[in-house]
Amino acid sequence: MITYPIAKVNLGLLVTDKRPDGFHNLETIFYPIQMQDTLEVVESDQFQFSSSGIAIDGKPDDNLVVKAFRLIKDDYEIPDVKIHLHKTIPSGAGLGGGSSDAAYTLRSLNELFKLEIEGEKLMEYALQLGSDCPFFLQDKPVFATGRGEKMVEIPLTLKEYYLILVKPPVHVSTALAYQNIVPQKPRLSLRGLVGFPVNKWKGNVLNHFEKYVFQAYPEVEQIKQTLYEQGATFALMSGSGSAVYGLFRSEKRGIEKLFPEDYQVFRQRL
Repeated sequence: MITYPIAKVNLGLLVTDKRPDGFHNLETIFYPIQMQDTLEVVESDQFQFSSSGIAIDGKPDDNLVVKAFRLIKDDYEIPDVKIHLHKTIPSGAGLGGGSSDAAYTLRSLNELFKLEIEGEKLMEYALQLGSDCPFFLQDKPVFATGRGEKMVEIPLTLKEYYLILVKPPVHVSTALAYQNIVPQKPRLSLRGLVGFPVNKWKGNVLNHFEKYVFQAYPEVEQIKQTLYEQGATFALMSGSGSAVYGLFRSEKRGIEKLFPEDYQVFRQRL
């Protein structure tokens, strides 16, 4: 079985307070984009995991795809599988690539072996793997609270916009970003703010991680400035960084030339 795990951007990300369990409560809008990895899962005599494309840091056993398989294997009598992951979505970018790969592994195993795991149970597995992992079980724009697992589908479309996303050769540690965040209650909820026209979002739809990341990596802030200089209606860092996206009313050609060759530039008509 072959699937194509997608990425996401955050239309705002507010860290509202720290929880007793050590996690943080947040508000965000998850919006799916069509940057994709490729995930192949096939039945095998013994478990194997391999990858290609963008290099993956860490040991294979620490990969969320492997952890997703182990979770299901612990509760269901399924055979071993061979998993190959071709990485296109960069890590340390705030795009949710690892979480998406894990969620699609859960989906693939559920379908491949006809396990008939219901949505709520699948969500529980996903949350064990990562706070934004549950989002990738549905791939629709949602308003998320809690750790990111409490989701409400929202009727938001950006189909009139072109997205340009720029990822510098910078890997932002999510754990370190959270250590440097100062939680604050929002004056207005993101759910209400994104109901305003996109040209009203600048300065109102915020990402609380930008302050730390921009100080630590000035080149990330420069991407945002460049996108606005090139006419973006709205620009923001996604997640805890380091990718920054801009929303444009018309297609913007040649913007790749404004960034160094080792920057990744992705574009999509939303």
